[in-house]
Amino acid sequence: MKVDLIEILGWIGAVLVTGSYFLNIQGKLDAKDTRYIWANAIGGICFIINTYFHQAYPSMAVNIIWVLIAASAIFRKK
Repeated sequence: MKVDLIEILGWIGAVLVTGSYFLNIQGKLDAKDTRYIWANAIGGICFIINTYFHQAYPSMAVNIIWVLIAASAIFRKK
């Protein structure tokens, strides 16, 4: 059961990060839009959990940085 949840989180992360990027490239979602930033933050957290489970530590490190960048953008907006 644990593996299924981990894989689902990985797919959710993939959809959020690539989906928001696609919408940004298409001009439908600005990079400064709160929805874009939150999609990247939540997607990155999902990736962190997934990559930790799979012991993919380099990818996990990239996603930790990704989430920190998103978090700084969220706090800067407030």
